[in-house]
Amino acid sequence: MTTDAPGGPRPALARCVSLDPGKFATAHWGRAPLLSHTGPFTDLLSPDAVDELLSRRGLRTPFLRVAQQGKVLPTARFTGAGGAGAEVADQVIDEEVMRLYAGGATLVLQGLHRIWPPLIHFTRRLGTELNRPLQVNAYLTPPGSQGFDTHYDTHDVFVLQVDGVKRWRIHEPVLADPLERQPWGGRADEVAATALGAPAMDVVLAPGDALYLPRGWLHSAEAQEFRSLHLTIGVRALTRYALVEELLAMATADARLRGTLPFGLDVTDPLAIEPELTETVEALRDWLARADPAEVADRLAARDWPAVRPAPLSPLAQLDFAAGLTTSSLVAAREGLRWRLTDDGPDHVVLRLTGRTLRFPQSCGPALQLLLADGPMRVGDLPLDSDEDRLVLTRRLLREAVLTPAPA
Repeated sequence: MTTDAPGGPRPALARCVSLDPGKFATAHWGRAPLLSHTGPFTDLLSPDAVDELLSRRGLRTPFLRVAQQGKVLPTARFTGAGGAGAEVADQVIDEEVMRLYAGGATLVLQGLHRIWPPLIHFTRRLGTELNRPLQVNAYLTPPGSQGFDTHYDTHDVFVLQVDGVKRWRIHEPVLADPLERQPWGGRADEVAATALGAPAMDVVLAPGDALYLPRGWLHSAEAQEFRSLHLTIGVRALTRYALVEELLAMATADARLRGTLPFGLDVTDPLAIEPELTETVEALRDWLARADPAEVADRLAARDWPAVRPAPLSPLAQLDFAAGLTTSSLVAAREGLRWRLTDDGPDHVVLRLTGRTLRFPQSCGPALQLLLADGPMRVGDLPLDSDEDRLVLTRRLLREAVLTPAPA
């Protein structure tokens, strides 16, 4: 089954929200919940797919969590040795999982954006549209059960109801826009007290329904008379505080801010602290006025890029293709690759990737720009002086997993 429109893939965000992206961004993104009907979602995950993951994929922790009555169960309850030839001690034991689930436990399949092909592809598309790192979990809840108490997340979520129905009670935040370092457990009493009041939303999600929740909104979910299977897509927030963190890290370059406070300063005396605080704030203000946006952008990329994996490649096929490369071969940038191309003096360009940097002669710059930004290309069309240069550059990029073979 597919929900892609004829003539091309349906935008991934359109499978999560029913509003035009501009309206969603203005009225709901980071602001307020939104209920949509955009499914079905069984092409992304299905009960049969859950059975396969639990029994025939050699699943290991932490790709499965099991929760009951608001508590996460020890992994020893449902994992064990992998058997002959698989010397691991934490492989999921399907019959133990079945017993726990039959006894009312919720199964949480984690990191599905890394292990289940339909979700690998969908998450990459959605992450590209949102320009944010994503994670995907699936929650399988028995009839009449609730896996977790009322809580909030420190990331935005899209909930896609796959199978069965689930009742969601949603309350306004006790802490608006919580950071990752501000989990709900630190405000458990306030969360519990707020959950006793009337919810802002009380909805039952049926198959095909989608719910967007900004970080901080309280929620609890309970399966009804049948089991429930839903996907939760977590969107890591990019916050102003992230800018603050990077600016402060950069401020170590300022000599005034590295200065030593006066000898014998009484740190318990506000009057003694006040002039030092005033001078520090002034120094920080002066330094921030000179902050380089390009350096901030580089630091933010260094935070985000490691959280995003590009499209999977086939190592053997990739190397075989590189070995047999000709000027007629078609290549394309690896989908989802994070990159930045910059000059490195008059003679070289630098290609910055996640965790590594590649250096090339300046003459390769135009060809690199075309290969990375303009879609599939024939090797013989690259703007270089000779076919030998074209083949050498392309083979290197294939072996560095920057390019992949493009469909003919």
